[in-house]
Amino acid sequence: MSAPAEFNADLPTLVIESGRSEAHYWRDVWRYRELLGFLAWRDVKVRYKQTVLGVIWALVQPIVTTGIFTLIFGKVARMEEQVAVPFSLFVLSGVLPWQLFSAALSNSSASLVGNAHLISKIYFPRLVIPLSTLAVALVDFAVVLVLYLILSVWFGIYPNWHWLLLPAMMLLALLVALGAGLWLTALTVKFRDFRYIVPFLLQVGLFLSPIGFRPEFAPNRAALLALNPMTGVIDGFRWCLLPAEVPLDATRLLISLVMGLGLLLGGLWYFRRTERGFADVI
Repeated sequence: MSAPAEFNADLPTLVIESGRSEAHYWRDVWRYRELLGFLAWRDVKVRYKQTVLGVIWALVQPIVTTGIFTLIFGKVARMEEQVAVPFSLFVLSGVLPWQLFSAALSNSSASLVGNAHLISKIYFPRLVIPLSTLAVALVDFAVVLVLYLILSVWFGIYPNWHWLLLPAMMLLALLVALGAGLWLTALTVKFRDFRYIVPFLLQVGLFLSPIGFRPEFAPNRAALLALNPMTGVIDGFRWCLLPAEVPLDATRLLISLVMGLGLLLGGLWYFRRTERGFADVI
């Protein structure tokens, strides 16, 4: 029998300390940033490379939604008479933030179940997975934003300095989506029924958000609309894109910010609380 190998003091020593994972968690998220980038790039490639329509598919849903809302709210409800800009452009300015929010929420809420093979095999901070799904939502948003810019210039409405604040409004939409998405993706691991609940919630939320109208047009429901975190986000987008048409409502914007932060902090708390059991349940 050969003699045991001698201890080499030059080799790095791994020390496992009980209870230290919490303290190192956010450092681990940063260390795995390359994995986050890889997963994000993979999702974008799958979204566009393996589809026949490609970029056109990202335009189909917002164009159809804009057409339906223009018909219902503009022609039937005759709200186009209360808007100074072309009503289709007004609707598209509301579809933009909603599409960003719904895509980010839908992708993040299904992210853990969709990557079950990774979770059950290797360790990494599971928060990386829902974060990586935001890339596809941002790429789709950029495609529709180009369409909006073309239509805006066609109608004679040109970008001004308000557009500089558009990234802040995008960040607020992602804040709300990620906060809700962390709750839903953690719940979906344990209760798979949430895969069917999320699309239903998004369909209901589409009609409960001021996409085809301004909150001022529904004074009896203004307070209820203010409780929808996307109301302030949509207002903020319209203030950036249609500054002459929509004034900035600081109260609704503040409500959206507070609710978004509340959703994010609560989502992080619940996600971290249930994260250790994901590999066993999934």
